[in-house]
Amino acid sequence: MTEQAPETNNETRPESDYSRPTKRDPRGMRTGYTTGTTAAVAAKAAVILMLSGAAPEEVSVPLPGGIGRATLAIHQSWPMDPSEGVRCSAIKDGGDDPDVTHGAEIIVGVWRLPDGNKGLHITGGPGVGTVTRPGTGVEVGEPAVTRVPRRMMADAVAEGLVECGWPPDTGVRTRISVPNGEEIAKETTNARLGVLGGISILGSTGVVQPFSTAAWRASVHLAIDVAATNGLDHLVLSTGTRSEEYTRLLLDLPDMAYVEAGIFSGPSMKRCLNKGIKRVAHVGMVGKFSKMAMGYFVTHVAGNQVDTDFLASLAAQCGAPSNLQEEMRNAASGRHFQELAQQHNVMGVFPLMCQLVCDQAHTYLGPGGEALIVDALCFDFEGHLLGSASTSADGIPMREPA
Repeated sequence: MTEQAPETNNETRPESDYSRPTKRDPRGMRTGYTTGTTAAVAAKAAVILMLSGAAPEEVSVPLPGGIGRATLAIHQSWPMDPSEGVRCSAIKDGGDDPDVTHGAEIIVGVWRLPDGNKGLHITGGPGVGTVTRPGTGVEVGEPAVTRVPRRMMADAVAEGLVECGWPPDTGVRTRISVPNGEEIAKETTNARLGVLGGISILGSTGVVQPFSTAAWRASVHLAIDVAATNGLDHLVLSTGTRSEEYTRLLLDLPDMAYVEAGIFSGPSMKRCLNKGIKRVAHVGMVGKFSKMAMGYFVTHVAGNQVDTDFLASLAAQCGAPSNLQEEMRNAASGRHFQELAQQHNVMGVFPLMCQLVCDQAHTYLGPGGEALIVDALCFDFEGHLLGSASTSADGIPMREPA
């Protein structure tokens, strides 16, 4: 359900066609907004149009985690239609990210629900995918709108209701559609994950950080260099923002020790070794860890897919029966495999996977690599630690439980 497709050239429009200019990251690249943020903006605008009779020219919505607000221009608006609702649209602006959804029009129609109904009800229209297999974090049969965008839309709609003098929990139904979304989805991994008929509405932070392979690797190396220069000898190499947040609850390390290595776990680890860092912790979730356990330390999905045959073989080592192994081989994603392992109490696969990450890390580093202590901590999507391992006989120095 990824929005990114590196090495894809997308036709761009003038920045003003999409939104207010977005910020630039430390690499000088322009950040953008996710499809989730764009849908939240369109939903709030449509609520305001429905209740006030006038569509706003632009809309501001809160970003997740209290990190600020996003303000985007409203692209189009339409009056009430029985099958479409009152609709507004905004244009997905991915900033300088090579994202296949950059420039897509996200349309949200809204209706008031009968009295007695509370909160936001989300439905999907043309161009938005439908989940047909488990493992994506969205119920089968539901539109492919993930957890954070759903919450963003609910918050944005509540704001629009209050601004128009209505209670924030007034019942509202939304319908998201994306013109040409089915064609755009062909450039994503949606079909492989069982998300059919269009794109997914995604985004865990609401903001798109530009994906430039060389620039991102350089920024990761710079973060490691700064940490080493400041005398740190224990770093965390996270595959993403959430795994980093979860790790902060377990390891007592300063902010500078946390490096979002992303797909560059291997090059980051080598940089640490070369800079005299004594210990690194790889932290992430099952999908990325399954690749690292096989020795892939540049883990972008385009380079190597999650190998469910490999995962099923780990489950076999942990006593999974043959029928469960077969179900795991047919899993839709790493997350689906995780859910199956948890459901059937085959929890030994997670520390086993972490141990393989540690072993493969030393193999990847080659001669002299054993000087670097390597830890691995694997989390689920809610922040629970599924498994851990270390090349140190003393284990991982974690905080005492609260």
